[in-house]
Amino acid sequence: MTGTGEAVAAGVPGARGERGTRGSGPDGRASDGRDGDALPRHGLDRATFRAIAGARGGPQAVRLLRAGQLSKRALLLLALRRTAPQDEGYRTAFQELCALQRADRAGWEEVLLRPELDAWAADRLRDLAQGAAAPLDGLGEFLRAGGRPALDLECDGLRWTPVIDHLGPRRVDYGCPPIGPLSAAELRLWEVQLAAAWEILVRRHRPHAEAVAACVAAVVPLRPAPGGEAVSAAARRAYGAVAASRPADPVLLALALVHEFLHVQLGALLDLVPLHRPNGPAVYHAPWRPDLRPAGALLQGTYAHLGVASFWCAEAAAGVSEPARAEREFARWRTHTLAAAGILLECGELTERGTEFTEELARSVRELGA
Repeated sequence: MTGTGEAVAAGVPGARGERGTRGSGPDGRASDGRDGDALPRHGLDRATFRAIAGARGGPQAVRLLRAGQLSKRALLLLALRRTAPQDEGYRTAFQELCALQRADRAGWEEVLLRPELDAWAADRLRDLAQGAAAPLDGLGEFLRAGGRPALDLECDGLRWTPVIDHLGPRRVDYGCPPIGPLSAAELRLWEVQLAAAWEILVRRHRPHAEAVAACVAAVVPLRPAPGGEAVSAAARRAYGAVAASRPADPVLLALALVHEFLHVQLGALLDLVPLHRPNGPAVYHAPWRPDLRPAGALLQGTYAHLGVASFWCAEAAAGVSEPARAEREFARWRTHTLAAAGILLECGELTERGTEFTEELARSVRELGA
């Protein structure tokens, strides 16, 4: 990411005066981490890049991708400040945020990583660029949105502290209608189900649980499908949030957390490393859907279903959750995911890094259950 010296005062992480980290990009070439104007660039070493592709990056990968999200959001807010310098309400909130960074770095990061801040800032920038009226008072709402109580879920020494975000307002579309505000009784049902799902993740899917705990800060309750089926979703511009309906079976909620976390993780990676060309008119078969999908959407689905296949593989190995169902689901999703990876590798729309990513993804699927 690049910028100018003005970014220092705005609190862009890693700007001039802060030390960059020497490392290398996914191509393995060493870099001093700085671009032409001396701002450090976010990079991933090849081992981490391939670990992410195989859904085994863990908390270390989450930390690197989280840093990229911090920079992205800080630059979005700085761009708003430059684009609308006359907005006094935004100027006041922006200065408050800069003061928070100086006084409480962890608190500043918490504000910037509120899941829907990305969508809010990007939408306001688009409106301003198009000459539309774009009230910028929303930044103050994000600054003061920290009063919602978080769950404190702990199992076998691993802690997860998500917020059940049922109050809104919604600034992103999760593709399914949210449900809320919840009554006290409904909220309690969510707490019990999340605790049960967390225990399943920790005890049978520990590597996924560690990554979820490091990344997912909010669970957004959704309405189930009209037929009562459970649904789940993630939004590209809501890093750190997973949306889901509450299924009767906590195993399915645990599965949804893994599936949607991988969507969130891939979105954060795509902010740093282009894996495919911009979506054009070409569309491709996705084995799990009746409709055709552009290459970017197919890559998202294939990566998330790597998590689904690995989840059912571990469930089958554990032998404690309907083994016949677990074996059946594992075989199904392993086959579907490998087929989709093959389509991606033949479509001609992946970048060099995207090809490497997809090859590692496919290799990881093939190794499941070996």
